[in-house]
Amino acid sequence: MSEGYLKAQGVSKTFMRNGQAIVALEAFDLSIAEGEFVSIVGPSGCGKSTFLHMVGGFEPRSAGTITLAGTPVSRPGPDRGMLFQDYALFPWRTVLGNVTWSLEVKGIPKAQRVDLARKYIDMVGLSKFENAYPAELSGGMRQRVALARTLVYEPQMLLMDEPFGALDAQTRELMQEELTDIWQANRRTVLFVTHDIEEALYLSDRVIVFTARPGRIKADMRVNLPRPRSASIRKSPEFIEYYTQIWDMLRDEVLRAREAA
Repeated sequence: MSEGYLKAQGVSKTFMRNGQAIVALEAFDLSIAEGEFVSIVGPSGCGKSTFLHMVGGFEPRSAGTITLAGTPVSRPGPDRGMLFQDYALFPWRTVLGNVTWSLEVKGIPKAQRVDLARKYIDMVGLSKFENAYPAELSGGMRQRVALARTLVYEPQMLLMDEPFGALDAQTRELMQEELTDIWQANRRTVLFVTHDIEEALYLSDRVIVFTARPGRIKADMRVNLPRPRSASIRKSPEFIEYYTQIWDMLRDEVLRAREAA
């Protein structure tokens, strides 16, 4: 793995609200190796999603630098694929039409883009539904379409902002297992934001714990659990120990955030 594939140095973000400066993120450094799966957990309003959007190029920084593979991040680009909690599918397009959309924009010939789209539709287990419309799909299936649409243009890095947050518990766990299998197959670099400690541990090589606002890095924990991971690992003593450590660190920050609200 290439060290420092994603590098954030001295990153800060200040918003203006009703004439007052609100510091969302305060100077911090973060380095992620190529092919790593890294999750960020923290209390609500700590700047997790703000940082993710800065990496995506959607949100300007107030200070500091962010580079991907040595190139400064200043705007969105095809080297980063963003997956949100909201599926944001086109309701008038089929599953196949939604997944081929970004390839159409890039001007890729129809036969090539259909073949590529079908590869990723199959990867997320929706081959039998390529002609279905979003309204005909469950929430979990729609999120799988959104994932296939993000993967199809083969970004170097995936940025995922609570992508399974709106799903029921059973579907969410199945999506976590599918995402793990997909990541295991291609080892793209992933930065994943979640409130769910168990989700972060199951998916990740490292878990970054943010403080309450202004967001700083409180802990950077390497998850030394074997891969590939099965659902049963959630019941292991090692998993439970990691969970307890992170919750103990996070609890104080959640209480601080509540008091400041």
